[in-house]
Amino acid sequence: MDAVFQALLPQLVALWWPFCRVMAMLSAAPVLGDGSVPVTVRVLLSMVLAVILLPVAAPAVPIEPISLRAIVATIEQAAIGGLMGLALHFTTSVIMVLGYIVSSQMGLAMAVMNDPMSGVSSDVVSSLLSILGILVFFSIDGHLIIVQVAGASFQQWPVGSGLRVPAMQAVVFNVAWVFSAALLLALPIVFATLVVQIGFGFLARVAPTLNLFALGFSVVTIFGVFMLSQLVRFVPEHYLRMSNQVLEMLRLTMVTRP
Repeated sequence: MDAVFQALLPQLVALWWPFCRVMAMLSAAPVLGDGSVPVTVRVLLSMVLAVILLPVAAPAVPIEPISLRAIVATIEQAAIGGLMGLALHFTTSVIMVLGYIVSSQMGLAMAVMNDPMSGVSSDVVSSLLSILGILVFFSIDGHLIIVQVAGASFQQWPVGSGLRVPAMQAVVFNVAWVFSAALLLALPIVFATLVVQIGFGFLARVAPTLNLFALGFSVVTIFGVFMLSQLVRFVPEHYLRMSNQVLEMLRLTMVTRP
């Protein structure tokens, strides 16, 4: 029994490093890392991808399986995988923030839906835009892009090479890009609803007897839905452009030397 264990230990250890990195990456990646995806599915996908990436996932230097260095390397793989998954999650976060901004401007922030599968509550506009983002994600082969990024990461960040602070800083600094991109996408609806509200403010001065609160709420909502229908057509194009920007950021981060 000990002989069998000693024979299988190198294969198990070699499989452990890519599994940790891919599992952390899938847990933070868009769509695949959502709460609606069971943990068992992510574990099975991580195992399959770990076997596929086994030829390129060899450690830079041999690591003793039962040692402090092995524990540090495991934490390192989880940090690198989470870092890449978080970077890929930026595009989906932009769509979600866009939905929150638009719903608050249209007066639909009170319309909240509870997802029974994930247990997450979100407004209707964000839910619809998130579904659109999921469709665009699979239409551009986002699941294959995740596998390509994972494979390239083992070539640029071998197991045991350590964490790179500039790479982590680059991802952290790009969090602000999520809010700026969402605000730029929502700017037409924000400006249009603001103009409508200013117009009703002038109307309130001219005809103070009108119930402008109820009338204005309905008109702003209808006008916001119309503007949203015009904006949705350009969301896939912006999603693709933002995905390319994130992939370029990851490429530059991987080639950066400490």
